[in-house]
Amino acid sequence: MSSSIHNPSILLKRIFNLTESSSFILCIDSMAQTSHGVINEFIHHRNLQSNSNNSNSNCNNNSEVIYIAFNSINRPEHATYFINIQDGNINKVSQLIQSSLPPTKHLSSTTTTSKSLVIIDSLNYLNNTDLSQFIGSIASPSVTIIAIYHRDVPESLIFNQSDNDLLDNYPSSLELLQFMATTILEISPILPNSVHDHHELSDMLEVFNIPRGLNNSVFSLLLVNRRKSGRSLKYNFQIDSKKHEYILMNKKDNNTDTNNDNNSSGLETPEMLQGLTTFNLTTSEKQKRAKEQVNLPFLEAQQYGSSGGAIVYEYEKDDDYDEEDPYEDPF
Repeated sequence: MSSSIHNPSILLKRIFNLTESSSFILCIDSMAQTSHGVINEFIHHRNLQSNSNNSNSNCNNNSEVIYIAFNSINRPEHATYFINIQDGNINKVSQLIQSSLPPTKHLSSTTTTSKSLVIIDSLNYLNNTDLSQFIGSIASPSVTIIAIYHRDVPESLIFNQSDNDLLDNYPSSLELLQFMATTILEISPILPNSVHDHHELSDMLEVFNIPRGLNNSVFSLLLVNRRKSGRSLKYNFQIDSKKHEYILMNKKDNNTDTNNDNNSSGLETPEMLQGLTTFNLTTSEKQKRAKEQVNLPFLEAQQYGSSGGAIVYEYEKDDDYDEEDPYEDPF
């Protein structure tokens, strides 16, 4: 497990193999690059795992692929079970999924079982207030949920059902799904030569001016994986869905917009300090860790909202201070 944390490529392969402990995987795509290539990677690794399990007589592959269709009409080839929500089965989805899952209580401890896969082709059709209840009804220890959310689809306003008032402070569907997901896969295209940056691409797609070279087999993937400790790991990859190759992108490989954001945020890089002076102005890793461990008093003072910015200071035994107030009127 520790090797997967320090090696991003191994972590991505573990997610595709469904061996990483991630119960809810959210795929965010757009008109420029759909999540078709990412879903194929999950199916590709599942087929490789099933072939290896079939070659081993001591292993038993009981994984199923349950496809929940909101906008799909035809059943995919990799789907073991196909549940069409258009038939009015949204209230019976959890019952249909539980009936489709293989029985695990009768399996012996010597057999190895892999998690069943539940693919939701689009969550945009659900109301914002029904998302958590829908995901919670499907979630199970033996199930891994892969849900797709289309970023370009507009979202309707959220109203309170009791008094029909607009809920301004309620989070959007994307924010709510990003909060619930344990792994987020944000898919974006490799920009063609005719497009300068992502802002220009979004402006072109708003007027349905679709340039050539989009929805390619080679695309960019932003991986966000949340550990049990609460730490979030973020990595950028370049995925080739035909060759099934994953290339970890460095900070230099990102677009110019992200580089400008990093420079404006005040991050220290060795290149920024080169050639300025003969002294060594860089900070070592030990010094950075010691800087993060310093407890500054003004940070604690900001936690008290009604104190009016009071200065918090705790006297130590070596401090020399006067017990009398120097500003007190002697008369």
